[in-house]
Order: sequence, then structure tokens, then C-alpha cells
Amino acid sequence: MIKGTGKLVTLFFIAALALGAYFYGFSIGKSEARIVPIEGVQNIQVGQPEGADFSLFWDAWAIIQEKHANKDSLDYQNMIFGAISGMVNSLGDPYTVFMDPEESKQFQDNISGSFEGVGMEIGIRNRQLQVISPLEGTPAKAAGLRPGDIIIQIDDTFARNLSLNEAVSLIRGPKGTEVILSILHEDWSETKDFPIVRDVIKISSLKWEILEDDIAYIQLFHFSEPAIRAFKEAANKILASSVERIILDLRGNPGGFLEVSVDIAGWFLTKDQVVVTEDFGVEGEEVIYKARGNGRLGDYPLIILMNQGSASASEILAGALRDHKGVKLVGEKSFGKGSVQELQNLPGDSSLKVTVANWLTPNGDHISDVGLEVDVEVEMTAEDFDNELDPQLDKALELIRDL
Repeated sequence: MIKGTGKLVTLFFIAALALGAYFYGFSIGKSEARIVPIEGVQNIQVGQPEGADFSLFWDAWAIIQEKHANKDSLDYQNMIFGAISGMVNSLGDPYTVFMDPEESKQFQDNISGSFEGVGMEIGIRNRQLQVISPLEGTPAKAAGLRPGDIIIQIDDTFARNLSLNEAVSLIRGPKGTEVILSILHEDWSETKDFPIVRDVIKISSLKWEILEDDIAYIQLFHFSEPAIRAFKEAANKILASSVERIILDLRGNPGGFLEVSVDIAGWFLTKDQVVVTEDFGVEGEEVIYKARGNGRLGDYPLIILMNQGSASASEILAGALRDHKGVKLVGEKSFGKGSVQELQNLPGDSSLKVTVANWLTPNGDHISDVGLEVDVEVEMTAEDFDNELDPQLDKALELIRDL
């Protein structure tokens, strides 16, 4: 979560290679990244934790400085960066990340709209680098990558022990260049290589159509800022049409702005119903986000489609509609991204992104690494993908006819 002045808006991403780098769940202001400079707190004496001997670090530093065979060429700044990275990595939290000046600049460029990459979100689950979602209309999607695919190798580098930072640095790159990903899917017996040519990524927010004369089928690809207007336009057209039921497809939607999920939830919930709660732990206060819309779509029978690529803001919206309205979730269990990160600038243009809170559904469910269980599980097989079949949508259509 990025903090600073003004109203907070929480952004939930896993690792957006679609944008040429990576994002995690954090808060930003309405127009620019809201960041806490570290200068205001760097002189606070926090004290040495009991049982931690900081002299050990300096002893090791001194030995390297004195005895290393190439001590004349030691890069002390990189040693400091490496020490901080090691400290952060020891937490075992893939969403708490140290970024050196180059990585910090890439991060800022990406949230300002400079997007080149392969077009997918990645995350770490069970110590494995996984595809969370290939984004619609991107090279990753065109190559045939699927949610849940395990990335075994990136070009010549094995991915098993890579951090998200390291994986992103290897996969990202300028338009026109190629990266080869060795992928293992759960129903494959061996890996397959996917050569992917990087490109400029343009992310669509939403598209919709009317199925079977009276069912609105809305595909929400991303909780980006333009999605607010796109959803409003679609909702108004639905209200003016003969539509009687709605299927909301959140499959492969990796997240986006919390404020967008709250805004869209407001089309289905009554004003002031809780959408999501941020839990800052024993020493912090909860922050509650409530619906503030008109609820004009609230009377339409609704089914939500989800899969392993549905994460963060997708899970927030689905969780809120499930808890308040009993909306059925169809497809596969969601990814399970239920934490919030804060980004702080450090001296020398580096930065630290640290997990500061967990978010809870209105019923108080914490879904990190658990995800949202679906009410009706429908698997998409390799044959379904190859033959462009969609049994999950077929099941949703079957079920919604009875609502």
C-alpha cells in the first residue's frame, strides 16, 4: 500500500509483467502515487531487538572488506542493497520487496503508463513461480499461457529459487525482443517451451454482450481506472435493455484499484454495505470500505465466474457480493491475494514495499493463500482450451436460467 497525502485508494496487483515490471497490492492517490518518504522516520531509534546482535553484520562486512581476493573492486552500495534484499527475503513474504534505484524507476514508470512486456501477472505459491493470469489481447495470452501454469525456466535460468523481482527482471524487456518460458501445467507430464515476443501492452477494461436474448454477459478484465466509466456505460445500457439476468466474468482478472471494485460493487449493493475491511493487526485500526453507489443492478439475478487467475480486487468484489447477496461463484477457486502493501521511498532513490495489512470479506474471511471457494466447480481441461470450449460459461448459463 502506498501512502501519503490525500484520500487513499488501494491497488491490488500480483506481478504485472503486462506493464513491463511488477505491482503488488498498495494504495495510491487519485492522480499520482502516494508515497511516504523515509526521511521523516529514519532517525528514530527503534532499539536492538532482544537476541539480535547487529555487530555480527559489521564483523562479516569487515572480514570481506579486509580479506576478499577482489577487495579493491568491491561495490559497497551493491553490498548494502544485497544485505537489505537478504533481510527482506528472509521474511518469506513474496509481497514485501526491496527495490534498488533502477527497479524503483521501472516501478514508477509502469504506474505512470509506460507499458511494455509480455502481458501476464505472476506470483509465488508453494515456492513456485506461477502464472496468475495472461491478460486479454497480450502476447502471453496469444501464446496460450493459462492461469496456474508453473514457470520452470526463463530462458537459461531456472525459476525455482528466484524472487519475484528477479523473475520479472528476466522476463520483462523492450518491444520486439523474445523470452522463452518453460512451462508446466498441472495436467502435463513434461514442460513445454513458449517463445514470447514482447510488445507494448494495451489493457482492455471490459466488454459485454447479450446472450440468449435476456442475459447480460460482462467480462471485466481489469479493475483499472477506465473500468469505472466502462462499467457505468454498460450498466446503463443493460438497464435500458430487455436484460433480465447478469453473468459477471472475473476469470483471469488479476485485480486493480480497490476504489474501482468498491465503485462497481455499488451497482449491486445498497449504500453503506461493507465491501472490504483492511485489518492492520493487533496494534492497528481497521479501515472499512463501504458501497456508495446506487444499487441499480441489485435486483438482477447474478452469477460470477472465477478461476485461478481471479485475484485481489476480483476476490474483493466477488466476496462482497457472495457475503451480502448469496451470489453463486462458478468455475474454479480464486488465487488468494489478501494482503496490502505500503511503498516507502528510501534515500538514494531505492524503495521498500512492505506488507502492512490483510483485507477481509464482509463476513470476516481472510483469503490469503486460500482463495474463494466456488459454489459450483467446473474445470477447464486442456482439450477445452484447444477446442475453444467453455464449460464454465455453459454451466453459468444453465444455472442462471433457474434464478
